[in-house]
Amino acid sequence: MKKIIKLILFLTPLWGAGGLFAQNTDTTDTGVVINGITWATRNVDTPGTFAKTPESAGMFYQWNRKKAWNVTDKEVVGWDKSTPQGIEWEKVNDPCPVGWQVPTKENQLSLFDSKKVIDEWTIQNGITGRKFTNIATGNFLFLPLAGYRNPHTGGLNFVGTYGEYWGSTPHERNESYAYNVNFDEDIAIVYYYLRSAGFLVRCVLVE
Repeated sequence: MKKIIKLILFLTPLWGAGGLFAQNTDTTDTGVVINGITWATRNVDTPGTFAKTPESAGMFYQWNRKKAWNVTDKEVVGWDKSTPQGIEWEKVNDPCPVGWQVPTKENQLSLFDSKKVIDEWTIQNGITGRKFTNIATGNFLFLPLAGYRNPHTGGLNFVGTYGEYWGSTPHERNESYAYNVNFDEDIAIVYYYLRSAGFLVRCVLVE
């Protein structure tokens, strides 16, 4: 009987916010330097862990909230459409592994210095996304796209079309918005959007 109980416990799945996911305990990443900033090579998966590969989307997060949402279900249960508060992405809510943090607006803008970085739409190992290459060193960063979760409903939007990555910097004049990296096939920019949207997160090394 004890052996049967142990087997059942071992096979019991782990449930994440908005869906089923396997436990991920990967917290290590050597990072890559692009225009003086050390970026993680993979997205954030469950809080405090990295996705398994650079092409893995990881999970969605609302601004200044640590609750993770999957990138596959069209709809989710329990979505909080209220505006996340705060004048910064607080450390207690930072989903990045120890030693890493959600990038600032300035960190994200460094990817768009055309004198030092080339950005391009690309496909890497069968996954579509944006590639940022450091001109001087040849180092590159790949950001896969996964669409995003609607700020009002939590439903999936623009899967296979848009990439959206949160930054930690709030908008200067509107507390409902914060900055993010936004890209599609034609353009990549740092812009702002509603904090209650679910975006991906790519961390930078804590300085």
